[in-house]
Amino acid sequence: MTTFDRKRLTNQTFKLDLERMRRGWYSDKYFENIGAMLTTLAGQGYQYSGHNPRVNGGLTPAQLSEAEVGNMEVEMQWFTRRPGKTIVVGVDKALAMLRGCAGEYDRHDRFIERWDRLEVEAVHDGDIVTYNGDPLNIQPVIRVRGRYRDFALLETPTLGILTRASRVATNVYNTLVAARGKPVLFFPARFDLHEVQAADGYAYNIAVQRFNHDYEKKVGPFISTDAQGDWWGGAGGGTVAHAAIACFFGDTAEVMLAFCATRPPQIPRIALVDFNNDSVGDSLATLEAMFTRYRDLIDSGDETEAKKYVLYGVRLDTSGSVRDVGVPPLGDPALDLGVNPRLVFTVRQAINAAWERWHLPPQWVERARDYCRAVKIVVSGGFDPEKITRFERLAVPADIYAVGSSLFGNHGPTVTDFTADVVRVKVGGAWRDVAKVGRRACGNPDLEAAK
Repeated sequence: MTTFDRKRLTNQTFKLDLERMRRGWYSDKYFENIGAMLTTLAGQGYQYSGHNPRVNGGLTPAQLSEAEVGNMEVEMQWFTRRPGKTIVVGVDKALAMLRGCAGEYDRHDRFIERWDRLEVEAVHDGDIVTYNGDPLNIQPVIRVRGRYRDFALLETPTLGILTRASRVATNVYNTLVAARGKPVLFFPARFDLHEVQAADGYAYNIAVQRFNHDYEKKVGPFISTDAQGDWWGGAGGGTVAHAAIACFFGDTAEVMLAFCATRPPQIPRIALVDFNNDSVGDSLATLEAMFTRYRDLIDSGDETEAKKYVLYGVRLDTSGSVRDVGVPPLGDPALDLGVNPRLVFTVRQAINAAWERWHLPPQWVERARDYCRAVKIVVSGGFDPEKITRFERLAVPADIYAVGSSLFGNHGPTVTDFTADVVRVKVGGAWRDVAKVGRRACGNPDLEAAK
C-alpha cells in the first residue's frame, strides 16, 4: 500500500470504471484522436516518410523509413515540478489504470489487454521526489516502455490522480511539520466534490505516515468522513456542529450534555464554543456542566456512564471577521479577530483555573483540577502552515489543529501538477532519445518494476 510496507493497492480497492476509461471517457480528446490515428496507420502498414526527423543515434534515412509509426514503442516518464519536496501519492491507482485499461478494442469490439506487454517501473506511494527548478533534472515516479497507442488514453487520468493526491499529501505533510508533531485534523471534505474524499483521505494518511517516519513521531490520522478512510480502513470522527447548538437555542453546555447521554463513550467529547462569540464563557459553562454530571455518576458508583461525561477538548472556531468578547481590542485585526493567540491563551488560563470556583468536597479537589487541565484546545478556521508556524513560535497552547481548505492549496509553491513526456522511441531495435527540447530521460533510484 505504501513505501512503508512495500505493498500495492489494486483495483479491488479503487473500483475503477474500467469500461468507460478504456474508451476514453475520462481522457482529453486529443489522446483519443492520437490513438485512433496510430491504429489506422498501423492497419495501413504506414512507415515514416517525413524529411525532418530529430532522433539521436545516427540513424540513416533508410532505417527511419522502416519505422512503423502506428506501432511505435516509446518510453514515457511521469513527473512533477513542484518546488522542493513532494510526497508522491496516487501511484498505485495510476498503475491500476494501466493494468486494467492498457490495450485496444479489436474489430469485434472486444477489449484486448496489453498490460503484459508493457515494461512498467514506479515508486511507491509515500516516496519523496525533489525538484530544484531545472526541468532537465526531474525525478520520474512512473516510467513505461511499450507501444504508445496501448496506453495513450491513460495520460489524463493517471496525471490527474498523481497531481491531486500528491498535492494534498504534500500540503498535509508541510502542515504537520509546521505543527511540530501536534495532531492535524483533516477537515477539507466540505470544500470539494464528495467523489474525491477517498483519494484525499488516503493522501492525508500517507502524509501522516511519512511525517511519523521522517520525524520519529506517532501522530495519528484524524479524518471527518468515513469515505476518507475507504482505501485504508480509517473511520470519520467528530462531535457537534454549529447547527446542533442552534437546535438547542445556543446553549452549548446543554447540547454537550445531550451528546454525552446519547452517543458512545469512545467518541471524544469536543465542545464547539464559539457559537455565542464567548469562547471563555461557553467553555466554562460546558466544563462545569459536564464535570458535575461526571462527579455525580462517580459518586453513585456508575463509572461506566461517567466516562461519557469526560470533556476531551474545546474547539475554537471564531470567524476571521469577528472579535471574541474575551479578547480586548488592540486595533490590529491580526491580534483581535478570529482564532488568535490571545484568545487561545485566555481560554487555556480560564479552563485551567475553572475548578477553583467550584464548591467541592476535599476528596474531589485534585480530581477536578486534573479534569480541567486535561481538556485540550482544538483550533480551527483559516489555519495553514504559515499561521500554525506563528502559533508554534509564540508557544500558543493549542493542542490540535483542525485544517481545511489550505490542504487543497494549488497556487505558487503548492502547485504539484504532474506531466508525462515521451523521451525515447525504439527504432532499429534500440532506444533513441527524442524528448522535446528542454526535457530529457531521467532516472530515479526508487523506481522498481511494477507487477
